[in-house]
Amino acid sequence: MSETEDTTADREEELEKAMLTAARSVVMTCMQVRSVEAVLVITDPESSEVGRALYEAASEVTERVLLMMMPPGHREGSEPPNPVADLMRRQDVVLMATKYSLTHTRARATASRENVRIASLPGIDSETFASGGMTADYNALQKEISSLNPLLRRRREVHVTSEAGTDLKFTTGGRWILEDNGICNRPGAITNLPAGKVFVLPKEGTANGRIVIDGSWEGQKLETPLSILVDEGIVTDVSGGEVAEEINRKMDVARTGLRPSKAALVGNLAEFGFGMNPRAKLIGNALEDIVFRGGAYFGFGNNKALGGTVNVPLHVRGVCRKASVALEDVDLLVEGKVTGRAR
Repeated sequence: MSETEDTTADREEELEKAMLTAARSVVMTCMQVRSVEAVLVITDPESSEVGRALYEAASEVTERVLLMMMPPGHREGSEPPNPVADLMRRQDVVLMATKYSLTHTRARATASRENVRIASLPGIDSETFASGGMTADYNALQKEISSLNPLLRRRREVHVTSEAGTDLKFTTGGRWILEDNGICNRPGAITNLPAGKVFVLPKEGTANGRIVIDGSWEGQKLETPLSILVDEGIVTDVSGGEVAEEINRKMDVARTGLRPSKAALVGNLAEFGFGMNPRAKLIGNALEDIVFRGGAYFGFGNNKALGGTVNVPLHVRGVCRKASVALEDVDLLVEGKVTGRAR
């Protein structure tokens, strides 16, 4: 065997070990699987290495573990095959490592109603799984996120700025969500992994200003920043190269067939949050990007999942770097660094 082959084999072995370590974190820390529980791992050809690592880690805890391979033709929003859906609702824990998310399927909703604990890792790849946000200390992350609660309560006016040009104000329309911490130990709970963000529903109609997205958009790293103007909670202009043109096309498609008053809501500022995961990186992966520490993200379109009233066929997100976030007299972030200090 040549020196190059030796080096390649060593790297592959190191990657396998790192993936198994991350998988053990999912099984033991995030999901807290017990020896008497039944676990189903769902994967597909694109994410099969992650799926196998999760299966191996679960097998170390319980003998009641199955690995199911989704068909290669599965697409975003499609229901899993009936045998998979039937198995999902019969488990204690379901781990989904697939290219396309199964979170918004009827099969997942049915399993949640049956009190199944579920973790979804859509779009995950081996390198990201082994070395990114999945390697965080989720117990420590849960404690840190929870510690922000006293600062977030009873303060509603938010001002987001950045050196890149973001300058946006809005009023919160609900409580800040602090449960995206990677710990999924309650019956019926569901989490995306990697986890680690704090987010909120902006009150509809209150956001005004400019957002500059200079990190990533829908998991695509940006070469040209996006400039998004918002007036009374609605996007009025998107500019910034080919990605901006694609966003405008998507919004036009989403407006098709809607009455004018509802069509305008496609540009609704639906979500705002910031990453808390110190191990996550801005790499061009939709889930990893929104939890990386140092970034803030904005979601547009449908806000029903957060308790809003806007029900339109679009929800998209963009991440900006080194944002400063002021919540009345509290600096939550200063140039991307989590401070949580009252002024």
